[in-house]
Amino acid sequence: MESKVNFLGLGINEWLNDVLERYGITEPSPVQAEAIPHLLEGKDAIAQSQTGSGKTLAYLLPVLQQVDPERKQLQAMILAPTQELAMQIVRESERYGAERGIMTLGLIGGAAMKRQIEKLKRHPQIVVGTPGRISELINLRKLKMHLVNTLIVDEVDQVIGLGGGSDVKKIIRSTRKDRQLVFLSATVNEEILTLANREMNDLLEIGIEPDTRTSSGIEHVYFVAEERDKLEILRRVLRHYNSPRSLVFVNDTNDIAEVEAKLNHLGLSARVLYGDANKVTRSTVLSQFREGKIKVLVASDVAARGLDIEGLNLVVSLDPAFDTDHYVHRSGRTGRMGKKGVAASIITERERFIMRKFADALHIDLQEHVLKGGAVLTLEQQQEREESYRASRAEAAAARSSRPASTPSVKKEKGSSETRSTVKSDVNTESSAKSNPDSTRPTEREFKPRTSSPAAKVNPKTDKKKRKPKVDTKSKGAPKWLKEKRAASQDEK
Repeated sequence: MESKVNFLGLGINEWLNDVLERYGITEPSPVQAEAIPHLLEGKDAIAQSQTGSGKTLAYLLPVLQQVDPERKQLQAMILAPTQELAMQIVRESERYGAERGIMTLGLIGGAAMKRQIEKLKRHPQIVVGTPGRISELINLRKLKMHLVNTLIVDEVDQVIGLGGGSDVKKIIRSTRKDRQLVFLSATVNEEILTLANREMNDLLEIGIEPDTRTSSGIEHVYFVAEERDKLEILRRVLRHYNSPRSLVFVNDTNDIAEVEAKLNHLGLSARVLYGDANKVTRSTVLSQFREGKIKVLVASDVAARGLDIEGLNLVVSLDPAFDTDHYVHRSGRTGRMGKKGVAASIITERERFIMRKFADALHIDLQEHVLKGGAVLTLEQQQEREESYRASRAEAAAARSSRPASTPSVKKEKGSSETRSTVKSDVNTESSAKSNPDSTRPTEREFKPRTSSPAAKVNPKTDKKKRKPKVDTKSKGAPKWLKEKRAASQDEK
């Protein structure tokens, strides 16, 4: 039975191995196991490794071991594409090298240059910075580059992609010819290989297979939606996976603020991270994200370069990545160091071909998922649900058609046979009445007209008493001759 390799077996000395063990790091990752022995020998190399594979320690451990703490001068320099990645490297270097007396200084854009120059007077052994700020300090003759023994360029593809290629070339040429030069990257293109072959001595390629450019712990999925429904799908995806921290990528920086506002309106705690944010703003947002005060971070590709956030289990691309390299870097923010993660993309129908291209180029299982209620299903699971539903409907219909017609039931009370026969006859009468409504109408013989009561007899004597003589109001006050004339005409009537 073969024993597993450890850091001591790779050539790491005991003091550094003890520090690693205190932090629970006992076994090297594949890229560390392959790179560390060669870098300890001082070889120039270009190492291609998936994000989150532990490549930072792959070059940082040899640098820490080769630095002489007694020499108070610059001995190693590490370049990073972003301020955040540079400061992460500074923290890692201080964690493992501080007790040895090794000083590491971060020199990044967005920070006060005067303060950085003052700190350089303390003679740090390791400097970590962004290419732009390092180039500025070289122009000011504040960095003694001829003392640098090792120059590391981390995420070299992103450094060049962000326009730092000319600064990197300038920095490389300011060092000695016999210095050690190392490139590390998740992707390697022709431009990187050309630069490496021109600037490195006896180039050593430490590579990985193309089908392992992304971590095996990442689940790759995508959802198809109309453009207007993307934010609703995003909300449901975030709710379903319920990650303590989620990173959302947006291609157009003009849309980032709108996405943030809508997510907050929907009750999801979200903040924006812009690529051109100053150091204070960027640091504040990322601190809140790490501490769990923010659950969703909305960012562009530039802003999220090199982010290493613990507990980041979900990465969502609200727009598909521009190409395979961008997809690798986006998905690489999760599933780091062997942990599980989900990389989800929300696309329109016409963007399906992009997912097929990524799956073929990266050799990954990129599956379409659908949202049904509160569940996330694969297409196969959705089809099984639909088939099961149709089958249950068919069974229910067949059961209804095979059931015999029911007759009206009569509740029979305990008693004589006369009672039972009476109930039966009533039922028969009701049923016959329903079938022949005319049978319930009365016949002519049965019909008896209602007679009116005889009129009361009139008594003439009583009637006269009751009747009062009419008073001739018209003749009242008239002349006598007029009264007689009216009386005569009345008698004639």
